[in-house]
Amino acid sequence: MSKRNDFVNSLKDLSETDLSSRIREDEQRLKKLEFAHAISPLESPVTIRLLRKDIARLKTEVTKRKIGQPAPAKA
Repeated sequence: MSKRNDFVNSLKDLSETDLSSRIREDEQRLKKLEFAHAISPLESPVTIRLLRKDIARLKTEVTKRKIGQPAPAKA
């Protein structure tokens, strides 16, 4: 199983308040990384991209729960 699938599956166990707090934490971490990258290049700028994707996955899970859509079936 890929890391992405593990991440998405772990989101199902979190409550909405946990999800929203995780989004806030990750957004703050992203801002710090972007600021640090602007000052001096990071060793691995890919971490910024991966963090942005994780934030998007978190927000997608929140939206799915708000509209009551079930999680997609595993292939």
